[in-house]
Amino acid sequence: MPGETTHVTGAATSGSFEGVRTAAVDGIALAYREQGEGEAVVFVHGSASDLRTWGQQLPTIGTRYRAIAYSRRYARPNEDIEPGADDQMLPHVDDLAALLRLIGAAPAHLVGHSWGAFICLLTAIRHPEMVRSLVLQEPPVLSLFVSTPPSPRELFPLLVRRPRTALAILAFGARTIAPAQRAFRRGDDDQALHAFAHGVLGKETYERLPEERKQQARENLATLRAQLLGAGFPPLDEEDVRGIRVPTLLMTGQRSPAFLLRLTEHLQRLLPNAERVDIAGASHAMQEENPGAVNEAILGFLARHASQRNVHSHQRPSPTLE
Repeated sequence: MPGETTHVTGAATSGSFEGVRTAAVDGIALAYREQGEGEAVVFVHGSASDLRTWGQQLPTIGTRYRAIAYSRRYARPNEDIEPGADDQMLPHVDDLAALLRLIGAAPAHLVGHSWGAFICLLTAIRHPEMVRSLVLQEPPVLSLFVSTPPSPRELFPLLVRRPRTALAILAFGARTIAPAQRAFRRGDDDQALHAFAHGVLGKETYERLPEERKQQARENLATLRAQLLGAGFPPLDEEDVRGIRVPTLLMTGQRSPAFLLRLTEHLQRLLPNAERVDIAGASHAMQEENPGAVNEAILGFLARHASQRNVHSHQRPSPTLE
């Protein structure tokens, strides 16, 4: 199978990366780990994270599929982003498509969390031949409604048309994004992480995370800084989303922020072949907070849609997995 098996030491890390492979994609070395055989299921992590966030998914999904988790460019154990550089999303989309080709994983079932889920969505739009199905965990598709950062002339019409969504966006920006940005700008990375994590996960959930998981976030903090202080999300057109025909599972945490739930609700209305599941007792980091329910939902979805492309189905009610 393509790729070199090695222990990557490109950046200081905690936890084990023994046995990961590396793939050279457009001059960037991407670390990945895989388990199992069959149709490829590729896991794409979000911000302040790396391939380790899927540690409780690979062994289970790998019993039936070729489960692959990779660290996106700049995520551990890959080389870090340069200080002051922007971390734009579209290069990650191209990285994913190139990685799928290189390791012989296309077309793949894509499972994405947060920023990674947005990357998966854009991959289905820009490289539809690469995608069998999508599992999207709360992608922050803010650019379906406004640019980033939003302008007042965009927010006022949104308040009129979709007041709940507009208020959720404003509250999340004021209580989470703005404090994290201010902390990063004054060089207080710890406070920036706390502001962001408390807003996305909830204070109690973040404080309950194992120290090893908090350390993983700290090790990947440079990318979060680059994303929050950069140019923002790429444009996203509703018609492009409506054009995604592959089966899609939208996954939300029962205790996730209203901002992310409103965005997911809108995605469900737009996607022609979508179903949704709520993960009990979980917030945004659902794959770590309730891995059993997440794995059950993924396996059930894949069992219905493996080896099927462009299958149309009616939207289903949103069960809650215990």
